[in-house]
Amino acid sequence: MKKVYLVYPETKGTIAPEIYGHFSEHIGGVFYDGLWVGRDSDIPNIRGFRKELVEKLRALHPPVLRWPGGCFAETYDWRDGIGENRPVRRNWWTPMDGRYETNAVGTHEFLDLCELIGAQPYFAANLTGVTPMHIRDWMDYCLSPRGSTTLALEREKNGRAEPWDIPFWGVGNENWGGGGMMRPEHYADECRRFATLMSNVSGRVELYACGSNGADYSWTHGVVPQLAPVKGFIKGFAMHYYCGHAGDPVAFTNEEWDQQLRQASRMEEIITHNWNIICGHGMQESCRLVVDEWGCWHPDGSGPSKGYNLFEQQSTMRDAMVSALTLNIFNNHCDKVRMANAAQLVNNLHCCFLAAGEKCITTPTYHVFDLYKEHQGAQAFNVAVTDNEVFESSVTVSASVKDGKKLLTVGNLSCTEEAVLQLCAVGEELPETAVLRLLANDDLHAHNTFENPEAVRPVELTVDPRQPLHIPAGGIAALRF
Repeated sequence: MKKVYLVYPETKGTIAPEIYGHFSEHIGGVFYDGLWVGRDSDIPNIRGFRKELVEKLRALHPPVLRWPGGCFAETYDWRDGIGENRPVRRNWWTPMDGRYETNAVGTHEFLDLCELIGAQPYFAANLTGVTPMHIRDWMDYCLSPRGSTTLALEREKNGRAEPWDIPFWGVGNENWGGGGMMRPEHYADECRRFATLMSNVSGRVELYACGSNGADYSWTHGVVPQLAPVKGFIKGFAMHYYCGHAGDPVAFTNEEWDQQLRQASRMEEIITHNWNIICGHGMQESCRLVVDEWGCWHPDGSGPSKGYNLFEQQSTMRDAMVSALTLNIFNNHCDKVRMANAAQLVNNLHCCFLAAGEKCITTPTYHVFDLYKEHQGAQAFNVAVTDNEVFESSVTVSASVKDGKKLLTVGNLSCTEEAVLQLCAVGEELPETAVLRLLANDDLHAHNTFENPEAVRPVELTVDPRQPLHIPAGGIAALRF
């Protein structure tokens, strides 16, 4: 039996709600098979967005939604997505999936979606293909007060009189790769140039510099010290880490289950190492970590469309466990992590939804975000687990308190053994009753399909937290008391 010590007086800081953010790129079926069906569609919709998906996403209390990319951002011209007679362009991903961008979803439509689901928008700005003034004009169009500038008047003509609140802006995306194949020194110079103009707009905005590709710490060493002249503008370092794949997305072995979770657990090392570099350069106040792309990246073709949508893949209990492990890591490093965005939202990588035609289902990953959502804005407190040395029999945990309510989230990382936990409170007594929500399945390959949309779903129980807590192999629990 493992003992889990809940140390209430020792808080680690506030878990930024934005850690529970999502990512929506113009890639594959994210928008045009998933989110967007069109205002004239027979599929129930709200302002053109799939009604069922909007309602289920809103139930997660999503704090932030990133758009329009990803690599798509580096070929995106914001003017293509406003007004009438929108042009059809080559999408960044066209060579891989053959699709062209219709620009049916542009600035106004995306911000409609954010309002519908209650999320703050996070815009990834094109640093590679346009000038700083082009991005500043986009910010002018979106943020300037009603009737104040020519671009604000153009916005009003296009149907929006009042400015939007867009608090988060990325200064480029993956500029070490698809965003220009830049050297860190060159990117730092470009970031300084763009950030100087992007900061000179109406309203307060947070600008995020392009961070490292996972464990490429040479990028961090090369970029961070060069941002000192604009540290008053730059507020985040937007790193990416995908834990890749291990075997088939669905028909994996026990060994591949363990391998996938070992790969996912590297997130903690990458966060800690990048943070140490940032602190070493004295930039911790202006370069908090923004993990704006994370998740599994399995070979595509396992989703319902069988390869029609680029990078679409099924989501099993293994993907749910990657989500639980990763979110616990973020919670436990809330002093370092400003924001995170799971990639991607629907019909793609580590997604919460699969949708086609009239059908729309949630994945096991969706349910993890639902189990964990009360961590948003809470105070993280320390949790110590004994007998946690062996990876195959270990657990992942995090805990928080908000408005007097405590939430403990636990994932049993073993795919073969039940975890038995004895909770031990340090600082106050455990109550007699608690609500336990458990996501588990006897078959860890289980996943939801259009034919069986609730094969994986949580159950809710009332338990005595003073008694041993039994979590099945591969199970994920949220205890609220």
